[in-house]
Amino acid sequence: MVGNAFARRRVAEADEVLGFSLVRRYRATPGDYSEVAQLAFLVNCLALADWHAEQSDVPPAAVTGPSFGGKAAAVWAGSLSFADAIRMTAGFARLMTDYFTVHHTDVVTQSFARTAPDRLAEILAELDEAGEWYDISCYVDDDFTMLSLREHRLDWLAQRLRSVGGLPLYTLRPPMHSRAFGELRRRAEAEVVAGISFADPVLPLVADLDGGLRSTAAEVREWLLDGFVRPVRWPDVVAALRGRGIGTLRVAGADSLFTRVPCTTNAFTVVGASPRTVMQARRRVAA
Repeated sequence: MVGNAFARRRVAEADEVLGFSLVRRYRATPGDYSEVAQLAFLVNCLALADWHAEQSDVPPAAVTGPSFGGKAAAVWAGSLSFADAIRMTAGFARLMTDYFTVHHTDVVTQSFARTAPDRLAEILAELDEAGEWYDISCYVDDDFTMLSLREHRLDWLAQRLRSVGGLPLYTLRPPMHSRAFGELRRRAEAEVVAGISFADPVLPLVADLDGGLRSTAAEVREWLLDGFVRPVRWPDVVAALRGRGIGTLRVAGADSLFTRVPCTTNAFTVVGASPRTVMQARRRVAA
């Protein structure tokens, strides 16, 4: 954000909207999901999309953004201004902090791999039998899932996953993407999105919730709000992009999940760009 020309331009505009130095505050604020961390993620994703655009003469055939990437995708598709995306990101982050301080304080989202659908169904049936609440928050790949559940069941879930050959990974706090968060969606619409303008996308915008196109301003608005209460279905996105004849996936952002799982790498030639790789490439050119 300090040394890359594309990022500096995005940071300057973000600073003007925010009224403070994003870089300075990001350096001083811990946490992967803090307000400034989410703002930095948005800025870097779009700066890297800018970088990709300069590197290629081929215009994008479609754009998508899973989970937190949705707002960046809406900007790149021409449906949301960058300034409004900054305001939305900051507003959503503050609202989530406020909401999860009071509500669902015992709920987390656990990710795990190497768990076939039939094995997962067995585990979920056991939770049903025990009367435990849960919700699938993300389908990353056929055998890679994120499950929201109460924290006291985490140890049991980890043991149960390992018993069927599964691999528990990381735990998200606050939790994400659950139909239980309807009040959060309502507040986001009333307190954050109400003052934001949307336009019809100028690029095909593929939604992370179902792989469907969002072709109008109203559809984009509802899609971003529905992200609070509906799971991400990445395999559906992959299928939709392949159905459009897309063979190369240009990744704008640091990602170790969606664009690295087999359903993605088997379907596309993946061309990544993260802040680290772009700056390393610049140093090699200079040398």
